[in-house]
Amino acid sequence: MKKYALVGASSRCFEMFAKPLVKEYKDIAKVVGIYDVNRGRSEYYNRHLGIPIFDDFDTMMKEAKPDYVIVTTVDGYHHEYIIRAMEHGSDVISEKPLTTDEAKCNAILETQKRTGKKVTVTFNARYGPYTAKVKELLMGGAIGDILSVNCEYFLDTSHGADYFRRWHGQLENSGGLLVHKSTHHFDWINWWVNDEPDTVYANGGLDFYGPKRENRGERCSTCKFADSCELYVDYKDDPFKKEFYFDVEKYDGYHRDGCVFSDKINIYDNMSVAVKYKKGALLTYSLTAFNPIEGWKAVVFGTKGRLEAYESSSGIPALDPYREVKTIKVYNMKNELATYHVLTLQGGHGGSDERLQKHLFRGVSHDPLGQAASLQDGVNSLMIGVCANKSIKDGKPHKISDYVK
Repeated sequence: MKKYALVGASSRCFEMFAKPLVKEYKDIAKVVGIYDVNRGRSEYYNRHLGIPIFDDFDTMMKEAKPDYVIVTTVDGYHHEYIIRAMEHGSDVISEKPLTTDEAKCNAILETQKRTGKKVTVTFNARYGPYTAKVKELLMGGAIGDILSVNCEYFLDTSHGADYFRRWHGQLENSGGLLVHKSTHHFDWINWWVNDEPDTVYANGGLDFYGPKRENRGERCSTCKFADSCELYVDYKDDPFKKEFYFDVEKYDGYHRDGCVFSDKINIYDNMSVAVKYKKGALLTYSLTAFNPIEGWKAVVFGTKGRLEAYESSSGIPALDPYREVKTIKVYNMKNELATYHVLTLQGGHGGSDERLQKHLFRGVSHDPLGQAASLQDGVNSLMIGVCANKSIKDGKPHKISDYVK
C-alpha cells in the first residue's frame, strides 16, 4: 500500500489524482494528506473525499510520511514542492510542466541527483489513442526516417480565453502558454521524433487579449460592461465553481473569472516556434489562442513519405467529419495513400487520463510505445518553451544546452 500526499488543491488534481486514488485505486493506494495555501479548497477535498488537511507542507511530510507527493500547484511553485518533497525522502509526480524556467529546472535536477529520488512528469497526451497510433506508425517506419514536422495548435475563445482569466495570464506564474500549454505538444512531438531538441527560435505577441480595450473591469462577475463583452462568462451559478472558487476567495483573493483584457496579462496569445533536433530533424510549430474552432493539425515528413493527422474538439462539425473516429493519412513516395481510423475513447481527455493513471499507480509492465515519460522528457519539453520565450524577447536563437546540461 503506497501513501500519497497532495500539494496544490486544484480542480485538475481533484479529478485526475485525488478522486481516482480514493475510489478506484484504494486497494493499492492511500491519500494521507493535502496541503494548499487556500485552506478552503483543501476543505473541499476533505468534504468530498475525506482527505486529511494540513496547514503546513513540512508538517504534512513529517507526520504523514508519504511515499509519493503529487504536485499540482501554480506552475511557478512546482520546483519548490518538488525539491522539498525529495529532501523529505519522497518520490514526486508533477503535473506538467515540470517548472517554468531554467534556474528552477536546474535546481530540481541537482536535488534529484543529490537525493536519488524519482520525479515523474505527467503527459497524458501520450496516452490518447490517436497520438499513440501516430507513434506506432512512425516507429514502424511508415514514412522512413523523420526529417521534419509541421504542427499547428489552435485554441478557441472559450478554452483559449480561459487561460487569460486565470493565474496563467501572468508569465511569472505559468511561463506563458509556450510552457504551460505547449509542453504537451512539444513532448508528444519529441516522442514522435524520438530525439532531443537542440536549438530554438521563436516569435510571439499579445495580439488579442490583454489591455486592448478601455471598457473592461477587474472580473466578469462585477463588470459593468458585461452586456457588451463577447467574452463575458457567468460562473457564479455553477455549483462546482461556486464551492471551489467563489466561496473560498476570502483565503487568498484569487478570482476565477478575471478579465481577459486586464493590464496584468503579460503572456503571448500568438506564437510561432522553430526547433532543430540533435539528429537534424526540424519542427515548425504555431499556437494561437483566439480561434473560432479548436484542435490541431500535424504533418510529419520522412524519407519514405508523409503522415497527416488532424483533430478538432470544438467548432463547426463539418470541419471534422470524424469527430468520433479519427483519421490518419500516410502517403508514400509513389503518392499511394493508406488511411487509418482510430476510435475515440470515453473518459478524461479522450480516455488518456485513465490510461496514464493506470501507468502511474499500478506500474508499467509493458510499454512498447514508450508512453511513460521520464524526468528528461519533462526537461526537454519545458526547455523548448523556455528558450522560445527567450527568443521572442531578444530575437535570437537559443541552444538548450546553454541553460540545462
